[in-house]
Amino acid sequence: MRIGIVTETYPPEVNGVALTVHSLAEGLAARGHLIDLIRPRQSGEAARDDADELRVPGMGIPRYPGLRFGLPAARRLRQRWRQQRPDVLYIATEGPLGGSALRAAQRLKLPAASGFHTRFDHYARHYGLGWLTPLVQARLRRFHRQARATLVPTQALAAELEALGIERVKLLHRAVDTELFHPGRRDSDLRRTWGVDETTPVVLYVGRIAPEKHLDLAVKAFRAMQKARPEARFVWVGDGPSRAELEAAHADFIFTGIQRGEALARHYASADLFVFPSRSETFGNVVLEALASALPCVAFDDGAAREHLRDAINGRRVPDGDDAAFIAAATDLVQTLDAPLRQRARDSVAHLHPERVIDDFEHLLMDMAAPAPVQRTTSLAAKADSGVAS
Repeated sequence: MRIGIVTETYPPEVNGVALTVHSLAEGLAARGHLIDLIRPRQSGEAARDDADELRVPGMGIPRYPGLRFGLPAARRLRQRWRQQRPDVLYIATEGPLGGSALRAAQRLKLPAASGFHTRFDHYARHYGLGWLTPLVQARLRRFHRQARATLVPTQALAAELEALGIERVKLLHRAVDTELFHPGRRDSDLRRTWGVDETTPVVLYVGRIAPEKHLDLAVKAFRAMQKARPEARFVWVGDGPSRAELEAAHADFIFTGIQRGEALARHYASADLFVFPSRSETFGNVVLEALASALPCVAFDDGAAREHLRDAINGRRVPDGDDAAFIAAATDLVQTLDAPLRQRARDSVAHLHPERVIDDFEHLLMDMAAPAPVQRTTSLAAKADSGVAS
């Protein structure tokens, strides 16, 4: 098939949405499908407009340096897709570019699936704009109702969207690269740069360092852990608008900036405990990456944690919104870290092969692209004459 993929974010940007969409596109291409990628042109990138990729103008997202959204391009997309018509579209993001892609698809009668990757309705509260939440939800509802299917990573999120009035929600599980994220990448030299030896517990956070990630809870949990294990260290991987404030307030924290590929995998494997205090995720890929790296996790009962974290088996899963329980669980876990716990963390996600997800995604798109069955209009009288009427 020729498959159009429209996304506001894509590598070299580093975030869960970009990496998920990239994995889906690469997986489909490896199976012989032709991918028509539509995305914003990032800072410093050359323009591109050929059969494989179109980079459209974009603008930076306020308070999110390095991330951009695409400007509307409905007319340009209609022209492009009239010249080379895709069999099916996957519109991964709900920004201006994604919205214009859905409108172009409707004009051309192209089957299109949408992705639900980001809880923009939750983000509004974290930036002091809670009054916008109903408006954001209405916008998301209008957007996804135009698609033939909306893909989500968990049953819980599917139920939430259906309660919001979004129909035709379908489950597409997430996977993790268990060859890249592997406990064998543990690096004693890297640990030495953090000023620790093999007996020192290292607590890790990976992700955007931003208000919506509820990072004040991570700080409180670590300070409680330090009372039990004073030698513990806290390593932060990532960047964002809250980093400078955290660095200034906590001189003992180690900030490594954004890490990619094998370097990121070494950071995971070289730590001992992963904390994920966010309550604004649709999923949380980092939880799977941590578990694959044999890191026990502490997280709220939502997203990836609800699907894959088993309390007291491979980490601690606490009731959503119970900050005191989160702190208590982290404090308890840092005192009970051992090799069997790490092995159970690894074993719990070893079955999540990316190929299985690509297989599900491919079949879903193929079903959407298939022509609708011809409706027979034979009258009941004619059926009765032929002896087939009931």
